[in-house]
Amino acid sequence: MRSRRAARSARLVLAAAAVTALTATATACGPEDTAGSGTSTASSSGSAGGEGSANDSSSSGSDSNSVKGSGKADSGSDSGTEGGGDKKSGYGQACGTNDVSFTLTSKSQAGGYYQVTAKAKSGITCYLDVNTPSVSFGSGTEGVASPVGQGGEDPIKLTGSAVAYTGISPKTTDTDGGTEFESVIVALTEDDSNPAELKLPEPADVDKPIVTNWSTNSAETVPVIP
Repeated sequence: MRSRRAARSARLVLAAAAVTALTATATACGPEDTAGSGTSTASSSGSAGGEGSANDSSSSGSDSNSVKGSGKADSGSDSGTEGGGDKKSGYGQACGTNDVSFTLTSKSQAGGYYQVTAKAKSGITCYLDVNTPSVSFGSGTEGVASPVGQGGEDPIKLTGSAVAYTGISPKTTDTDGGTEFESVIVALTEDDSNPAELKLPEPADVDKPIVTNWSTNSAETVPVIP
């Protein structure tokens, strides 16, 4: 997202510079220059009319595409990925954590785990471009859940009633104890500035937690200790 903002800012700066240069040129030209320019344009319109029309058409098309691209990026619905000029078919707005509603459910399979369901908020269509969520219990490194690579579809489109699942196992050791937590923090990317904090049904002992990939099939997200 940063690269998109940076590219968008660069385009705005170049556009502003171009407008300033044109304004300065028009101001510098006096009436005689304007008249001369008109005469020159009239005399050359016959020979360069076709070429001028083609150039104008090409320029217009280029400007139109640039405006549309900026508009999509500003509205958060860019239809491609920027960086190296490559675009991937089917990619759109990447989901941010605040674009999605989460539901946490306690499950008894595999010794007990939490199933987290992600669903786009009303009116939002986005993609889970990052295959594995960032999950942690508390802010310490010992509470960060390790990915186990289960499930996974890339990208998953969230819109309307479509949902994606991930499974979180808070404890993967056979020892007693662990650190007790009452909530878990879920983010869609590591650098997401708006992570969601989900309250657990009851306090859980946490020791070497793991997390699965996102999947549209909940059966694929039952965490298996590696």
